[in-house]
Amino acid sequence: MPPQPDPQSLIHDPDGGLPRLRAIMARLRDPETGCPWDLEQDFASIAPYTIEEAYEVADAIDRQDWRELRGELGDLLFQSVFHAQMAEEAGHFDLDDVIRSISDKMIARHPHVFGTESRDKSAAQQTADWEALKAAERGPARVLDGVALGLPALMRAVKLQKRAARVGFDWPSTDQVVAKITEEAAELVEARDTLSQAEVTEEFGDLLFVMANLARHLNVDPEAALRAANAKFTRRFQRIEDWLAEAGRTPAESDLTEMDVLWDRAKAEEKASRTPIE
Repeated sequence: MPPQPDPQSLIHDPDGGLPRLRAIMARLRDPETGCPWDLEQDFASIAPYTIEEAYEVADAIDRQDWRELRGELGDLLFQSVFHAQMAEEAGHFDLDDVIRSISDKMIARHPHVFGTESRDKSAAQQTADWEALKAAERGPARVLDGVALGLPALMRAVKLQKRAARVGFDWPSTDQVVAKITEEAAELVEARDTLSQAEVTEEFGDLLFVMANLARHLNVDPEAALRAANAKFTRRFQRIEDWLAEAGRTPAESDLTEMDVLWDRAKAEEKASRTPIE
């Protein structure tokens, strides 16, 4: 076995790579010399940070901020190392097991690259083969088993619907989905006027679920679409703030009528900026 580098030297080696990061994580979790905050954490307390870091990666990609993406990918990698360190301490597995597991999985799921199957397949066929291999790995199971509970709700709705669609439980056209949206919207209005808050919440959930189904039929990622809508709302509202500030006022000192006019101005400004000059 080759000699192991001194952990203290490795921690301060800028070219230490993944071993350096593992040494840093082990030091942070050292019962005697580690960080009190890191030592207090467990899988459940760290999980929300893991999800947050994944979204920050997606945000950097959306903004095409490649320098920030480098940092966000590092943050996400650190989350994997953090979970693996806690698992090693508990005797479950370590980071080498994690790396071995994903490597084995990628080889097994790409027989057209690492095996003898032909690479002459469409993307759609490769996706179908991937899902078939995943199903074989899961073994006998109910149709919806394995769709993670911790996924964002919109993403999980789409995955549940995709699973059901594989066995024929799906509307054949978007027209039927749109009709169902109209039906669910009417039920929500009725609930608002006549039913309890719990029933209003239930009807609202039904409407969101069908909206996710429409996104799937239109080949739209609802999470990405909503992130883009959030970004657009932020841009336009900040323009309203800018224009009001030029007049020496804040949104709280304005009213809906004025801000609605400014919203339309911001919308027109964005549209004009996208129009090629001829």
